[in-house]
Amino acid sequence: MCGDIEEDGPNAREEQLYGRFLLHARTLLAQHERTTEQSPGELYAYMDKLFADALSRCLRDCEQAEDGKRYERLAAQPLVFARLAGFLAAHLSLTEDPLRKVMEAMMMGYAEADEIAPDHGHDHDHGHHHGHTHDHHH
Repeated sequence: MCGDIEEDGPNAREEQLYGRFLLHARTLLAQHERTTEQSPGELYAYMDKLFADALSRCLRDCEQAEDGKRYERLAAQPLVFARLAGFLAAHLSLTEDPLRKVMEAMMMGYAEADEIAPDHGHDHDHGHHHGHTHDHHH
């Protein structure tokens, strides 16, 4: 188990990226826990809950994968959700421009990952070159 992770081996970068995902996912889920009770019947509350449920499932699936396979599983997950998003969107009215909405939501999630946790200081090596971008979001 210990043998296959050398400090600068091919897996080290994947482990680092997976660690970043863990940190961000847990941060988002903790935020969700704090805000769940506000308006349970509302559409946005439903969307947040569905997001948190799906993210929890992704996290659990990754954690249950064997060592060395977690990053691989993480890499497969966005493809599954993109396929699902496409499938669901294909059933909506074209006048609502469903594909554009899906793409915008995807870009929002992509940006969201970059905004999380710059202040936690876990990111010393590869975090500093992102640092200047965070100021624009606040």
